[in-house]
Amino acid sequence: MDKEKLQAVIFDLDGVVVSTDEYHFRAWSRIARQEGIAFDRGKNDSLRGVSRMESLVLLLGEKAALYTEEHKQRLAAQKNEYYRELLKKLTPQDILPGIAPLLASLREAGIKRAIGSSSKNAENILERIGLSQAFDAVVTGNDIQRSKPDPQVYLLAAERLRTAPAACMVVEDAAAGVDAGRGAGMVTFAVGSACRYAAADASREDMRDTDAALLQELFMRARRK
Repeated sequence: MDKEKLQAVIFDLDGVVVSTDEYHFRAWSRIARQEGIAFDRGKNDSLRGVSRMESLVLLLGEKAALYTEEHKQRLAAQKNEYYRELLKKLTPQDILPGIAPLLASLREAGIKRAIGSSSKNAENILERIGLSQAFDAVVTGNDIQRSKPDPQVYLLAAERLRTAPAACMVVEDAAAGVDAGRGAGMVTFAVGSACRYAAADASREDMRDTDAALLQELFMRARRK
């Protein structure tokens, strides 16, 4: 295998392919109001890339110890119900700028494409935005036991793509996801809120004007360091 040849790109979903951050915020806000806990957009940002149960513990803060495991499971399920109801508003118009042409460019270049998301709603989201068939593999929170920054989700995606981790690039919008990609031995490309995260191999504000050739160049540059 040519170690400088990019063979697969694995995308995080939320914040990279589509943004449902506002829906997460609204759903967590309802839970916070129910429990009498202060919650704002800043706190919501701190939940980016974190699993649902871990997000709930962060939201509850010092009060988390007062809740039984059963109660926390119930609150997490309730949040997901609120969130899934909001997801019904998603359409292909919600795909983030640059993603559709990038996927087409990767396909034309023969570079595999996958989703590596901690979300258990990922398949539902992909269906609603019309990208269910756009990826060669999809790994979601239903497939893993350990959330990011653990590399499990990305290693499983590479396995399903039948591609060595060293030939993969991860596209992420969260520091935890960048760390997961690095832990998997993959080149990392940070976008959005993670674009200033120094640990990433490359970064951009968004995916506009990004194509297979650029990702190949960034991949080669990172592998030569």
